[in-house]
Amino acid sequence: MIDLSSRTRSFIWLGDHDATLHPIGGKAAQLSRLAGMHRVPPGFAISANAFAGARTPRLSPELRNEIADSYQQLAIRTGVAEPRVAVRSSALDEDGPLASFAGQHETFLNVVGVEAVIDAVERCLASATTEQVLAYRNLHGLATEGIGVAVLVQQLVLSDVSAVLFSANPISGKRDEMILTASWGLGESIVGGTVSPDTWVIDAASQDIVVARLGSKQRMTIAIPGGTREVEVPRMLREQPSLSEDQIREVARLGRRLEAALGWPVDIEVAFAAGELFLLQCRPITTLGHVANAGEGGQYEPAA
Repeated sequence: MIDLSSRTRSFIWLGDHDATLHPIGGKAAQLSRLAGMHRVPPGFAISANAFAGARTPRLSPELRNEIADSYQQLAIRTGVAEPRVAVRSSALDEDGPLASFAGQHETFLNVVGVEAVIDAVERCLASATTEQVLAYRNLHGLATEGIGVAVLVQQLVLSDVSAVLFSANPISGKRDEMILTASWGLGESIVGGTVSPDTWVIDAASQDIVVARLGSKQRMTIAIPGGTREVEVPRMLREQPSLSEDQIREVARLGRRLEAALGWPVDIEVAFAAGELFLLQCRPITTLGHVANAGEGGQYEPAA
């Protein structure tokens, strides 16, 4: 059972200086830590404190009102009356050194309006105790009861291109090369494995492209009213690289900066929208070995 009694603040904005002192999970805490240094979309995390003691994912009227107030504050910060948001779970032991939880919890994209946001938050909470997630927890030796879950509500980037970068090769373990995959549209198609993306192997020191493979990129995820939809990629776009050489180097430099700042190899999700690069997620590469105190910026220890 996770003790939340000493941490009472329920809503934490990304970039708050004391965000990592509150139980908002690795995903939200890492983004909050990086928001002051990189282009991270604005948003807020609902602390696991807010949900402690709840027997069902249904939210109390008081918490629903607090979410509504925070969503309105996000509208002010973004200058959009009803901002599009992504709603994601951020379990307290998620995106840690030994288990990333990638693809385990539900994510809801292009959520618009207070009631839709509240519904997405409730569905995120429910997804933390599905049979699939509990089996994943058992596999990694993690608790299956008293699970602390926070929820991140963040402005959605309507990306022209989405990409995933590993600052070290997660398959071979080579620290001197980076692996970048990218495709058109929102990132769901890449992280969900439904698209064959473009792939680049990059020299970590120089950011030179060592290998370039053009993917078929037949499908992409786009925003539609009420959510997202996967559609066919226009043929002319399938035959073009989704990133320019300058953009590839920009992502590689970001990966190097994050690795240097955090002290361990990173797995990051990014998006390009109107030519600007946004950082959407940053976590350790769990396949390389043990990362000591990763949430506190600990050092990477190679696998034995």
